[in-house]
Amino acid sequence: MDLKIATKTALVTGGTKGIGRAIVEAFVAEGANVAFCARNAEEVAACEATFADSPSTVIGSVLNVRDAAALTAWVDSSAKTFGGIDMIVANVSALAIPDTPENWVDSFEVDLMGTVNLVNAAMPYLEQSEAASIVAISSVSGREVDFASGPYGTFKTAIIGYIAGLAFQLAEKGIRANTVSPGNTYEPGGVWSGIETGNPDLYSFAMGLNPTGRMGTPQEIASGVVFLSSPVSSRTTGTNLLIDGALTRGIQF
Repeated sequence: MDLKIATKTALVTGGTKGIGRAIVEAFVAEGANVAFCARNAEEVAACEATFADSPSTVIGSVLNVRDAAALTAWVDSSAKTFGGIDMIVANVSALAIPDTPENWVDSFEVDLMGTVNLVNAAMPYLEQSEAASIVAISSVSGREVDFASGPYGTFKTAIIGYIAGLAFQLAEKGIRANTVSPGNTYEPGGVWSGIETGNPDLYSFAMGLNPTGRMGTPQEIASGVVFLSSPVSSRTTGTNLLIDGALTRGIQF
């Protein structure tokens, strides 16, 4: 299926590993140009280098999304380089699960305000695009109560509400806004890989909740994100797309 995003431009936060990296790869596979950011300079350079021979232009930047001014400067610079912005994906997360004062601050500044500030910075460019799309990565922990229902789950819930409001507010401008809520997603070196070795009881419990008998992959999440971002999904806005292998039990009205 042609997603009609070849030569269009996508911005992805947290694009060097896990779901974010898979999202960058999926956009590139569809012929889109991509600007991505992350905090680790070596990882940004290594990720960017893997796309050196791609027909798409992929540019990585070192950035902490807590810094609203730096985030805005990155968006402006990316728009200047590519001649505009069509799709943004707010993916980065502090992954601050334990219920501590520090994690409440981290989740607010990174997960929620990182999303809000990205949207605000990109809005002037999205308003000029004929295929404008906003996607924010939430989580099944933002939809139902689970072990991550402290700061992480609370702000993932807030993201769903924020994006749903944007969808309504921006519909008349032709700008779509959606969230994607992954279930347990496994990759070597990722969160669940660490839990597998560091907290095997929690890992076994989580695996037992997955009726498919396995966790998802970053690529499975990325496919949904890129489709939802594309003009092929032009009638979809204000939705929270669950990609969880039937992990969640509640009926989503």
